[in-house]
Amino acid sequence: MDLGIAGKKAIVCAASKGLGKACAMSLAKNGADLVINARTLADLEATAAEIRAATGRSVTVVAADIGTAEGRASVLAACPAPDILVNNAGGPARGDFEDWDEAAWMQAVNLSMIAPLMLIKAVMDGMCARRFGRIVNITSGTVKMPLPDHALSQGPRAGLTAVCAGLARKLAPHNVTINGLLPGQHLTERMQTGLLEVARRTGQTHAEMIAKRVADIPAGRVGDPFEFGEACAFLCSAHSGYIVGQNLLLDGGRFNSTLG
Repeated sequence: MDLGIAGKKAIVCAASKGLGKACAMSLAKNGADLVINARTLADLEATAAEIRAATGRSVTVVAADIGTAEGRASVLAACPAPDILVNNAGGPARGDFEDWDEAAWMQAVNLSMIAPLMLIKAVMDGMCARRFGRIVNITSGTVKMPLPDHALSQGPRAGLTAVCAGLARKLAPHNVTINGLLPGQHLTERMQTGLLEVARRTGQTHAEMIAKRVADIPAGRVGDPFEFGEACAFLCSAHSGYIVGQNLLLDGGRFNSTLG
């Protein structure tokens, strides 16, 4: 399927690894030119080289902290008129509500809610004027299925989701969409590192650790970052303009509800 995004310009945040990298690769394979962002330049450059080799598309790297106004400004300077914006950021660590002070909450809210909203605000008028825009927020499956030790992550992301639910309806008449992608368990580098660490401490094998992770997943497996990237690319396509303000859960069926 031709997604109709050849030659479009896309910003993908937190794109050096994991799900952000998968989204960037899928967009480039469908003809988009990229500006990819993360904090570590070496990782970004390695990812950019991989995407260029696989797709032949233009990939510009911007090493910056997207949680700062300066970092966002540097990304937007590299791509002032994007057609596609993929908001993404690494989630805060798990923990107990009693352990998080005000500074921890402010940092989490800034990174997972304020930063993506400021990027949306910066690009949405131009998208509306050009009559095309696709904004995808990568949040978390815990937005729909909260977990006690994920509050620092799911709270700000739920706030982002709520704000964008209303904003998406405002932008839709201009062929600008905002949707969310909510990942469950995916076999990213971060997940692999975590599994190996737990295996080292407990003496369990990698296979045993995976089996525990998929025990309550109807699909019987963890997700492949590739399929997550492909879902993102479709939400960014010319054919997705009637998908407005939705939150697509990619968790293998773990969340059990008639409403998704």
